Amino acid sequence: MTYNSTYQDRAGQSAKAKQKALEQYRDRPPVDEKLAAERKAAGEARAAAKAQKVAEKKAERQAKAEAAAAEEAAKAAAAAPKSEAELKAARDERYAKRKARK
Repeated sequence: MTYNSTYQDRAGQSAKAKQKALEQYRDRPPVDEKLAAERKAAGEARAAAKAQKVAEKKAERQAKAEAAAAEEAAKAAAAAPKSEAELKAARDERYAKRKARK
């Protein structure tokens, strides 16, 4: 294509390029059905393996979350406010220590 090419020149070049592309498309080898089936099976196997891996990771994350929740519950139970009887016992113990010092 040059600077002074006309519309007809450009249209002709375009038509030739389209024809060449069409011929290349027609000249490509036919699809081997056996090879295509193997590729499809391999793709499905990869997809199944990936899905299994994702499921395993999800289960692992869920187990970790449950363990963390159980640990939090145990900490909360340990840090729970003491009952009145426990508070009274601690108060009496402090009182007894004070009296013992005197």
